Amino acid sequence: MPAPLVTVVIPTLAADDALAECLRALESQTLDRFEVIVVDNSGCARARANDRDRVRILANDRNVGFGAAINRGIRESESPLIAALNDDAVPHPGWLAALVKAAEDHPKAGMFASQVRLAGTNVLDSAGMLMARDGSSKQRGHGQQPESFASDRDTLFPSGSAAMYRRKMLDEIGLFDERFFLYCEDSDLGLRARWAGWEAWYAAGAVVEHAYSKSAGRASALKAYYVERNRLYTVIKNFPFLALAEVPVYSFMRYLWHLVFMTASTGKAAEFREEGGPGWLLPFLVARAFASALVRVPYLLGERRRIFRSRRLTSKEFQALLAAHSIRVRRVAEL
Repeated sequence: MPAPLVTVVIPTLAADDALAECLRALESQTLDRFEVIVVDNSGCARARANDRDRVRILANDRNVGFGAAINRGIRESESPLIAALNDDAVPHPGWLAALVKAAEDHPKAGMFASQVRLAGTNVLDSAGMLMARDGSSKQRGHGQQPESFASDRDTLFPSGSAAMYRRKMLDEIGLFDERFFLYCEDSDLGLRARWAGWEAWYAAGAVVEHAYSKSAGRASALKAYYVERNRLYTVIKNFPFLALAEVPVYSFMRYLWHLVFMTASTGKAAEFREEGGPGWLLPFLVARAFASALVRVPYLLGERRRIFRSRRLTSKEFQALLAAHSIRVRRVAEL
């Protein structure tokens, strides 16, 4: 049997029926040269698989987080292409074939984004990613019709919920930053790759149905904290100096828009309150995120120096790239 061309790495915490459905969908892929590694973060070896020939299960003794789980799968494999897939995502039969074709057609690209749809609807979760000037990353096309995103094109970087990466790129820039634990690891990895000169491509035919934020909740306190903290990690590591200096201004603007939309009972802050989170908790979570980032500044600055020493883009080129794939902070608060 030929060596796998792609290794699909699936981190799981619940290891429930959603994982079983994900694995069943992978059995129907039109591309045959792939293997699957399920990384069980439950701490009690919950994960099971029917296809033992294709699927390996690696059990961690605790929840090590998304990035660390993906990294373990990468280290345990040898395939030239690595696909990251959430356990609550169900790929269409042509998913892997479309991603591999994009890799063959675009040799300068090291990252490949799927067309991720919200499960049970006919609207998108993501078609690649966008970034605001405060460092918030948001899904391109979120909530829109898939027909509007039916063509392949360049993107800033993929959503880690259903993405493919070249091992050559990962060997060069490093794997996911395990200190992020949950959320924004894909943003950090994507920006590091762009600094190193790698391109990213959106493959419209790589369709996945995703139960969005099933594990941590769409607007939970856990998600709010990690997204805010890891946004700060990302900008300190990756933003050029002038862009970094603007981050506090745009962050404040986003906070104001959150307040406006929460008052109008819309947007992410209102959703947080509707799901049982008290509004007063949000400023506390933001303060906690800033405190955590402050503690990590020595590490983050060390990583920043490493990224900038090996960069292949100028700061002007990098900022132009961010501008070409940008989203307003108002829209971030609104989604």
